[in-house]
Amino acid sequence: MSVLVLILAVSAACCVGFGFVLQQNAAKDAPLSDFLSPRILLDLMRVPRWLGGIALMMAGMILGAVALGDGEISLVEPLLATNLLFALALSRHQTKQSLGRQGWAGLALLAGGVTAFIVAGQPHGGHAVTDPVRHWLIIGAMVGLALLLTTYAKRSRLSKGPVLLALAAGVLYGVQDALTRISGQRFSAGGLTEVFTGWQPYGVLVLGVTGLILVQSAFETAPLRMSLPALTAAQPLAGILCGVGFLGDRLRTDTGALAWEAVGLAAVVVGIVLLGLHPAMPRGTAQPEPRRDLQPH
Repeated sequence: MSVLVLILAVSAACCVGFGFVLQQNAAKDAPLSDFLSPRILLDLMRVPRWLGGIALMMAGMILGAVALGDGEISLVEPLLATNLLFALALSRHQTKQSLGRQGWAGLALLAGGVTAFIVAGQPHGGHAVTDPVRHWLIIGAMVGLALLLTTYAKRSRLSKGPVLLALAAGVLYGVQDALTRISGQRFSAGGLTEVFTGWQPYGVLVLGVTGLILVQSAFETAPLRMSLPALTAAQPLAGILCGVGFLGDRLRTDTGALAWEAVGLAAVVVGIVLLGLHPAMPRGTAQPEPRRDLQPH
């Protein structure tokens, strides 16, 4: 594994993790009438803390894009999932809550799972699938799943809604990472002209804005511990599926390797859930309240 890719991916995870905490700190005070509306972004733009969180997330996305340009998505995605460690670190600083057994167990499972998956799978590049039908089938299935999750989230609103929205956003972010990698490959092949003559960068933009609306709606209606684990778990799984499905990523497929890859991914998901449910994660607005005006933090 390239040391540069490792540094870039972990740095991206750090920025994204810190950014999510700052965003949720602000989004929990957003008017509930903004739920699943683009207006939530306009309202939150008046809050300095939220803008700081977005700036960190954008920095993380740029670092992640560079990492995706130099490494396979099946390698980078598990590393990006460590953003939860950094989110927990900032939340722990804010709440003064100790890690305890749950925190240490989650940390060990997440770190160990990422290591097991990478060591066992040995992700490496191959020949990308050129058949556009396969691209659209996988991407269409992902977007369809996100749409289905969002529809159910809108119905359940404040019960299961935040978790479903976070899952939908994670799926979209995984597809966004795949399209980011393709855009980077097009840039390497022909510069900006080659990039913007394809549909992928516009797909990255649409998926990014849509995912952002879903995430902020989840953040405003529930504690971070309800939404961030689902978001963090869904993104790498969706990204790896896209990587193997049409980007040409290759993983070892012998019985022992597959078993350890499955164990590693399972440990990552369980670790994410344990860390996301940790008491140090900040609370949000979990019950309906009258419309409030946002105040800068």
